[in-house]
Amino acid sequence: QVQLVESGGGLVQAGGSLRLSCAASGSIFTINYMGWYRQAPGKQRELVATITSGGLTNYADSVKGRFAISRDIAKNTVYLQMSSLKPEDTAVYYCNIESYRAPIRYNYWGQGTQVTVSS
Repeated sequence: QVQLVESGGGLVQAGGSLRLSCAASGSIFTINYMGWYRQAPGKQRELVATITSGGLTNYADSVKGRFAISRDIAKNTVYLQMSSLKPEDTAVYYCNIESYRAPIRYNYWGQGTQVTVSS
């Protein structure tokens, strides 16, 4: 059984910073990519950032230049450093991991961590 444990959310003022962490444990097999998504009240879940096993990153336009995703392969952990936070960044942030053991792909989600940015 695979578990994703997120931490680092909280309340911060606009312009502030937060760092989210997501540690994966269990029979993960080979990781394809790790990422972060978010869901604000009344809105659909959206991509924030992803990072592949090779280190290639992808960001939503709304967070480019403010957020940075990184990972520690040895610890099966992915991070999201968020800076210059805005009230519109307020959402529940979810960690996501895709792994595979040929020929099957697996997709896992964390439980979510709340990020609230006050104006």
